[in-house]
Amino acid sequence: MEWPQSFYDLKRGEGCPMCEQGRPEETEYGARFFAGEVSDAYLQKPNIQRGYSVVIWRGRHVAEPTELSADEAAQYWREVLEAGRRIETHLKPVKMNYDILGNSLPHLHTHVVPRYADDPKPGWPFPFPDGDPAHIDAEELRRDVEALRG
Repeated sequence: MEWPQSFYDLKRGEGCPMCEQGRPEETEYGARFFAGEVSDAYLQKPNIQRGYSVVIWRGRHVAEPTELSADEAAQYWREVLEAGRRIETHLKPVKMNYDILGNSLPHLHTHVVPRYADDPKPGWPFPFPDGDPAHIDAEELRRDVEALRG
């Protein structure tokens, strides 16, 4: 099995939906709770794990963190950590995971995944569900976004 040509096109930034969306307050997948200098953090709408968020690089298109300059990387990681701190402060998880994947959409972004005492798989990577989960209750999402904005 090989990577499809469309992956290579996206990796070069051709038709990248994260680049094309600009810096919206809300996307199909999440609501922004932090707007940094180089990234935006979105609390995710799918009911995967309370506090599950994605921090998206908002500079020029890059697929890998190794494509960032030292200054860009330092600023990006400061902002990823700020998103994580806000989640820790509000939701009090036992552990935080920071995943850089990009296997389906090669634009630099980091999945910030809080892990709780009743975790579905303690000691292992978070078990993301197959398929599309239902969305979190809109009122709960709104309350969490407001709290995370602080």
